[in-house]
Amino acid sequence: MESYKLLAQVEIPSIGLGAIMAIVMVIFILVFVIILLKYGLLWLQAFLSGARVSLIDLVGMWFRKVDSKLIVINRINAVKAGLQVSTNKLEAHYLAGGNVVNVVRSLIAANKAGIKLPLERSMAIDLAGRNVLEAVRMSVLPKVIDVPTPNKGRQTIDAVAKDGIQLKAKARVTIRTNLDRLVGGATEETVIARVGEGIVSSIGSADTYKQILENPDNISKHVLEKGLDSGTAFEILSIDIADIDVGSNIGAQLQTDQAQADLRVAQAKAETRRALAVAQEQEMKAKTQEMRARVVAAEAEVPKGLAFAFREGKLRAMDSLRNMQDHTKPRVIPKA
Repeated sequence: MESYKLLAQVEIPSIGLGAIMAIVMVIFILVFVIILLKYGLLWLQAFLSGARVSLIDLVGMWFRKVDSKLIVINRINAVKAGLQVSTNKLEAHYLAGGNVVNVVRSLIAANKAGIKLPLERSMAIDLAGRNVLEAVRMSVLPKVIDVPTPNKGRQTIDAVAKDGIQLKAKARVTIRTNLDRLVGGATEETVIARVGEGIVSSIGSADTYKQILENPDNISKHVLEKGLDSGTAFEILSIDIADIDVGSNIGAQLQTDQAQADLRVAQAKAETRRALAVAQEQEMKAKTQEMRARVVAAEAEVPKGLAFAFREGKLRAMDSLRNMQDHTKPRVIPKA
């Protein structure tokens, strides 16, 4: 009890409000100094470039685990190119797993080339897995692709005209990116397949192979009229026939093969008829032998019948002898 009384008599010094404010101010200054040391240079760089970013935004990026330097540098690049891009949208694209550098560069390239490309579309193209910067460059500088693709194993597009002559063609297709259809649009492989199909159709509709050799540009016109770039991420600018050669006479080969097939069928039918005739001949021989056996059996019964009639007294001896001679003498069967 005495110890409790002693503790009660001890006076605890009181901390004034001024001291508390001083401590808070010191802590605030320390935090500000730390932030300034960490982000001061980056903030100053953005401020001097005209792409202002507040220190609070920089601290918020640190809490959201966003690369603040990447965001600020790309915002500076955009502003210097005459584009206004907010840090919030760049942060959102970064957090979504997008390539901020490619998006900003594509916006700058599109702006310089006079191509209308909103930030949202650029981000959507990037998040769809397409290289948006390459797409913009391809819109400015069209790309030439070979049909068919040489590294896929086929060197030519083979087709047959109505006269049966085969033609082997190679084409070069000039395409550029259609940014409006890039998201969800078909790839280059679809364009190559459609152009190949159009070439085959164009050659197949020609009456003779000479028409194609005389006017190869008819193939290009026929293919372009079909609108083969519909639903793709590209726009076909031109289709040029790089090479066209005459192949085999497919029509003659098919006729030869058909004639050989018809010959084999006729031979099989003839063999069937021959086998049937042989079978019928053997059957007639068997029937002849059967009839001969019946005749022999019948002739064997004649003497028995005569003997029975003679015993019964129904036949005289001379009649019996005459009947036996009539039945036993050889018969001549007239030829049919």
